[in-house]
Amino acid sequence: MKRHAFTAAAFSGALLGAAAFAAPAVANEQFITIGTGGQTGVYYVVGQSVCRMVNRGSDDHNIRCNAPSTGGSVANVNGMKSGELDMGVVQSDVQYRAYHGEANFEDDGAWEDMRAVFTMHGEPLTVVARANADIATFDDLQGKRVNIGNPGSGQRNTMDVVMNAKGWTTDDFALASELDAAEQASALADNNVDAMVYVVGHPNGSIQEATTTVDARIVPVTGDEIDALIDEYPYYTRATIPGGLYRGNDEDVETFGVAATFVTTANVDDDVVYETVKAVFENFDRFKRLHPAFENLNEEDMISDGLTAPLHDGAKRYYVEQGWIEE
Repeated sequence: MKRHAFTAAAFSGALLGAAAFAAPAVANEQFITIGTGGQTGVYYVVGQSVCRMVNRGSDDHNIRCNAPSTGGSVANVNGMKSGELDMGVVQSDVQYRAYHGEANFEDDGAWEDMRAVFTMHGEPLTVVARANADIATFDDLQGKRVNIGNPGSGQRNTMDVVMNAKGWTTDDFALASELDAAEQASALADNNVDAMVYVVGHPNGSIQEATTTVDARIVPVTGDEIDALIDEYPYYTRATIPGGLYRGNDEDVETFGVAATFVTTANVDDDVVYETVKAVFENFDRFKRLHPAFENLNEEDMISDGLTAPLHDGAKRYYVEQGWIEE
């Protein structure tokens, strides 16, 4: 057998040559982190799906993406403010309040560096109650054990708004627990709470778990206070949760809700946002197959509805190129 002589000096030289050759590619590689939500929620799927599309083209644009689980909308805003996150999934109402410095963002003031990228699916406020808890309407939650959501989450933010509109405090409940989205379905099944709230797109795994493991009903969220919220705030809309999605819930349920939006900051490079948007829309059919909540997405709505912060210049560049908006 013929042997190849390969000296230590030659080996070292080869390594140095390889390192020199690879250095520019490594130096140019960029990493982005997207804030999502609990692992059972659709926000987590949104972030993972965007990253999946981005990472498909990493050899061309040298961008690598990851999307860890986070505390949700408010946590994602704070993560982008601090620089820990580059992009994030945020409820449309949270986007509005963060950009304008209202409600729980009042102390920090308006975050003028927030930039919109696109809108995702609609997210109704969903109240799920144990069938034996005697809860038929939202007002029946008074005196019950209710998981109102963890601080920093979108559902907690929306629940606080509804409670304030009704003049309620946590004292109106027998228990106001603050479990995150991943914990609340098991708490309902284990009879640790009578009801849980979730602002989420449907169908949803957590709601599926809750209604499968225990007899549970989705409760309508309607009334004068809800009508007033919809009339006053542009980011709220009436919503219907279709019947038949979950065991024991065959009828449509009326409620109201927001939309999931994908946002970033003005500090993120234009080319990075451009390539992120391009990755999603040039693989749009593939992207929509990644979760049932994405099935009815269309480009026109995604670049207009629920976006109350200015478009990021990188996103705007792509939309102008496609002829979807004017420069």
